[in-house]
Amino acid sequence: MDFGVFLPVSGRACAREGLMGAAREAEELGFSTVWAADRIVVPWEIETPYAYSWTGRFIVPPDKPFLESMTALAFLAGCTERVRLGVSVLVMGYRDPLHWAKVASTIDWLSRGRLVLGVGVGWMAEEFEALGRGELYKERGQVGDEQLEVLRNLFTEDHCTFRGRRYSYEDIAFYPKGFDPARPVPVWCGGEGKAAQRRAGRYGDAWFPYFARITPSELRDRFANVRRHAEEAGRDPAQVRLNCCLPVEVTDQPVEEEADRVRGTPEQVVAALGRFAEVGVGHVAVQFLVGRYPERLAQMRLFSEEVMGALS
Repeated sequence: MDFGVFLPVSGRACAREGLMGAAREAEELGFSTVWAADRIVVPWEIETPYAYSWTGRFIVPPDKPFLESMTALAFLAGCTERVRLGVSVLVMGYRDPLHWAKVASTIDWLSRGRLVLGVGVGWMAEEFEALGRGELYKERGQVGDEQLEVLRNLFTEDHCTFRGRRYSYEDIAFYPKGFDPARPVPVWCGGEGKAAQRRAGRYGDAWFPYFARITPSELRDRFANVRRHAEEAGRDPAQVRLNCCLPVEVTDQPVEEEADRVRGTPEQVVAALGRFAEVGVGHVAVQFLVGRYPERLAQMRLFSEEVMGALS
């Protein structure tokens, strides 16, 4: 099992020095990947439920900076040397697929093959509306599937032609196709529900859900659906990996253990994450649940020193 960490792409810490320092610190601490969340605008009023925090509410205030994810990763491609650069997850329906595919291939090219392309279909109806794409919200799953078919076409064909329900083009060239065409940019499909599981099985190199609370056995059972969908699509289920995002809280004192949360002393966190490793999780993108970045940095260091070594 290896570990990634979410970058401060929002708030006061997302200044040039803060973002660059966080990525370099993660690289030196041994995290395999740094992750940028994807957000273009934050409406002042959000009624859509948020499934990715323990409170059920979106956690970033609308009056704080929130960097565009792929631009931030392009910047970090020139500031780091080894750490992988991940987006978790790119909301496909916010952008035209030819455009975001070219941005992704460019980042992979300039970083010498370090991009991890997390993709998803989004959750916030208000953001779709603000971007002039409100009509896509209810069909965002179908839109995402078609965009992934576009991506596959662009990354595998020399003369690219595609005719779909929403997207079409005829005999175009698309280069670069990433740094090494023999090892395409990995696509990790986010999302937690049945449609996301099907999407990961059909198109993904990994299923990459973010559950605020889930037990290892529940995650294993849901991943069985991903593998079934891969087999139904004529793919080798073994080629689809199980990775996930998890909120983590490292405490000084022992806490009452809960099977669906990763929190406690370093020893408790090691035990909890070990149970996820036992069900096949290969990568965990860690979201440290502390508000200010200095405290997050302290958690990163403690996690690196006392947790990662026990699980690598």
